[in-house]
Order: sequence, then structure tokens, then C-alpha cells
Amino acid sequence: MASCGRRGGVPTRDGEQRRDELRREDQAKQQAPVAQGPVLPPPPPVDYGVFMQGLVQAMQTQAHTQAAL
Repeated sequence: MASCGRRGGVPTRDGEQRRDELRREDQAKQQAPVAQGPVLPPPPPVDYGVFMQGLVQAMQTQAHTQAAL
């Protein structure tokens, strides 16, 4: 049974070569620089306590404004 497993030789090698070529193409695409432009520093850490206080204050102000109308 020459068609079983890897004994066929040529078809398996062709398949492996194709897979290797596809892997190389995928790696080349992944390594290509996508973003072109200035590199920005990471954003500063967020203080969620201050954020929540501001959000609550904005919601209270909106509620007071709507009640006044």
C-alpha cells in the first residue's frame, strides 16, 4: 500500500512544502509594520475613584438641571 501514510513520498512532501510556504507568508504578514506614523506613549493609568466621583457629580448635576426645568 504505497498510498498510506508517508510512504507515497512526493505528495506528502509537496503538501509539507505548501504548508511551509503558507507559514512563511503568514509570518511575513505578521512581521510587516502595520501602523505608520508617530509612536505614542502608553496612556497614563486611570484612577477609577476620581472617575466615578466625576461621573456621579455629572449625573447629579443633570438630575438637578432636569428637575429645575
